[in-house]
Formats: sequence, C-alpha cells, structure tokens
Amino acid sequence: MRRRLISSTLAVVLVVIAVFGLSLIFVETRTIESSARDGVESEAVRLVGIVENRIVAGESIDAKGLDRQIAADRYAVVQVPGHPQVTLGARPKGKVITSTQRGDHGESVTVEQSRSTVSEEIGRNLLVILAVALLAVLAAVGLAVRQAKRLASPLSDLAATAERLGSGDPRPRHRRYGVPELDRIADVLDASAERIGRMLTAERRLASDASHQLRTPLTALSMRLEEIVATDDQETVKEEATIALGQVERLTDVVQRLLTNARDPRTGSAVYFDLDEVIKQQVEEWRPAYQNEGRAIVRSGTPALRAVGTPGAVAQVLATLIENSLMHGAGTVGLRTRVTGNQAVVEVTDEGRGVPSDLGARVFERTVSGRNSTGLGLALARDLAEADGGRLELLQQHPPVFALFLARQMQPPPPREDIVS
Repeated sequence: MRRRLISSTLAVVLVVIAVFGLSLIFVETRTIESSARDGVESEAVRLVGIVENRIVAGESIDAKGLDRQIAADRYAVVQVPGHPQVTLGARPKGKVITSTQRGDHGESVTVEQSRSTVSEEIGRNLLVILAVALLAVLAAVGLAVRQAKRLASPLSDLAATAERLGSGDPRPRHRRYGVPELDRIADVLDASAERIGRMLTAERRLASDASHQLRTPLTALSMRLEEIVATDDQETVKEEATIALGQVERLTDVVQRLLTNARDPRTGSAVYFDLDEVIKQQVEEWRPAYQNEGRAIVRSGTPALRAVGTPGAVAQVLATLIENSLMHGAGTVGLRTRVTGNQAVVEVTDEGRGVPSDLGARVFERTVSGRNSTGLGLALARDLAEADGGRLELLQQHPPVFALFLARQMQPPPPREDIVS
C-alpha cells in the first residue's frame, strides 16, 4: 500500500509539473525574447537621439564618445549623410536580433545583439525551473512517504487489532490516529471488542453460576437416590422417588432460570404462589442434612402468605441461605415469615458467628466470601430475587439475619352487595 500511495502521489506531481512547467518555459522564453527585442529597439532609439543632438550642435560624428553609449554585448552602425559610417562594438556572429531607427536629419542607427545571449538567459531560467521542479518532486516524495506511513501504519495496526480480536483477546485498545475514517474503524473495533468481552464474561458467568446453582440440587438428588438404593421398603422407595422427581422438576426450573437470566436478567416469570409450600419443601429437603450435623431447622411466623415471584427461584434463594447456614453457621436455623406493608418477608437466621464486620453489605458481591468459598451463592441469590421484583438483604450481622422481601398478594375485598330499591 505504501508503494501505491507513493507512486500515485509522484505521478500526480509529475503530471502537474509537466503541465505547468512546459507552460512556464514557453511563457518565460517568449518573455525573454520580447525583452531582448525591446532592449535592442530602445538602444537604437537612444543612439538616434544622441546622434541627432550632435548634428544640431555641429559636432563631429565619430566613435569617440559614442562607444560608451552602447552595451558591451551589442553592435551598432551609425550612418549620417555626408559623414563616414561609424561602427560601435564587436559584430556578433550567428543569428542576431536587430533594430534600425531613423532620425529627422536622415541619420540612421542599427543595433544588433546576438541571439546566443538570449539563449543563455533562457538556459539559465530553464535550469532554475528544472531545479524548482526537482525540489517539488523531492518534497512530493517526502510528503508521500510520510502520508503513506501515516495511513499504512494505522491500517496495519487495525489489522493486528482485528486479528487479536478474532483470536479471543477482546480487550479494546482505544488507539486513535488523527484520521477520521481510520478513527471510525477503530471506534467500531473497540465497540465490537467490548461487546465480545461482555459476551465472553456472560458465558463464563453462566458457566460459573450453573456449576454453583446446580451443585446443591444435584447433591440432594444424589442423597435421595442413595436412599432408594439402600432400602427394600416399597413405600420408602415410592416416597423417595416422588421427592426425587420433585427435585428433578426444580432442577429443570433452575436450569431454565439460569438460561433466561443469561439472555436477559430483567426477564421474570413471576406468579402468585403459596410461600408456605416453598418453605415447607425446603425444610423437608434440608432436614436430613442438618440432622447428620446434629442441628435442627425450624420454621415459624405468619402462615398462609401468598407472594409474587417464581417458586423455583424463591426455593433456590432459600436453599442458598439454608446451605450457607449449614456450612458457615451454627445451632438451630430458623425460617420465619412476616408481613411488612405490602411485602411478605422470609427471614433466615442461625446461632453462628454471623457475617464478619469488614464485609457487611459486600457479602452480596461476587467473589467476596468470609469463609474461603466461591463467593457466588449470595450474589446469585440476590440476582434471582431481583429478577422477580424482590430483594435480598442482610438485616443483621451478629447473629446473621438474611431477609427475602417479596411482593405480597393482597386479599381481595369482599364483593359489594347492590342495593335494590
């Protein structure tokens, strides 16, 4: 590309020099020749005037005194009736420029100048024009090289950026080159890099979220299957299989929820549901795990609450809080429901040390953990709660009290009885 830019620029400059240079040479040649003719004619007119003055004054007409009145490169012949012919200067050889002028007393003066002097002056001017043209060509080459470098280097850099982007490195470079068209391309590449970076981040986040969110349901399902394998009681097998099927349905709901949030985190599928049923199901699922640890899990509070949300998402949020209490807490874990305004609240608490003082509300940030865990659980739980218009908050650090706030279904007013008069 550099070679093309230099060649094209040089070709344009040469064409311009050829057109204007030839025109300048033609005009300059005509000007020099015209100036030479005018000079010879002016010399002849001046000599005629001098000779005429001498005739009037009665002075002799000879070369003495007149030889100082003519230029060194010119030749003059003075003819006066009744006087001998007078010659001034050296007669030029070859072609000449001549001019003859006559006076009022019959005198005549002929002035000649060799054309070689005119040709020499034209040659000197041609050399000046050629030197200027050469300087113009050199300047054009220098500017072309600079411009080619200014354009080719950014294009090579943009190509490297595109190649790096295609190889999986989506970091924007934020380089600009001072050329509007190239800067526009750089803007597009940087915007594409940012979009690809967000997509890759979303993919990695989805993989991380899926692995974290599916771990607990899969563990619970594995425990149920182990119970089925270990027992010969048909009733127990039937009961455990029914519970396992319910867990599979919730697992499917979790997967669907993760995919929906990955596409659009604002998309929700909130419905009215019985909050007690979800809490009861979670308590029953987690009770065996707590019993194995010698701990208890209980529920209390306002009964028969109906909330707005996605049952599977609410179950997943509660499962995350219960699992955190199992892993990091101590003593009895309590799930308490209450009403505040038009919201239903589920509080999860235990008797452990709680959330470290230096964490506070940061406990909901990704990768933030006080017990060397992944730090994803509470962040995902908050995302799930907010997707359906709810919120998850830390009400108290010691002992820990986490609260899930959900919109509550208000009881419909009694039907109005029409009064018939």
